Amino acid sequence: MPNFLLTAPSTGGFAGFFQQYGMLLIILIMLPILYFVMIRPQRKQEKQTQEMRNNLKVGDEIITIGGIVGIVISTNGKDAITIVSSRDKTRIQILRSAVSKVQVPAEGQDEAKPQQTK
Repeated sequence: MPNFLLTAPSTGGFAGFFQQYGMLLIILIMLPILYFVMIRPQRKQEKQTQEMRNNLKVGDEIITIGGIVGIVISTNGKDAITIVSSRDKTRIQILRSAVSKVQVPAEGQDEAKPQQTK
């Protein structure tokens, strides 16, 4: 049997390099793509959410993570707010981190103003 049939053909140049380091190159190319497609947008969204929570003010209509709709009547320090919910004027104290979003009033409607109680 001839000797050349028993040995694997040697590949040189780019094909040999890619055969040895191909998976490593694919991973190195995929890392920046994953960063720009997944990680960066998520960080941007987290930053916007944190900014929205920090900018809450009296009179804002909010929806909590649990689905409670209310109007901010006071901000108690750095991490707590008090809202009034429902027609019965139920007061609830919640953390800022529990706010899911701020409702924007529809055009042509007056913003709901909290009643000042003494």
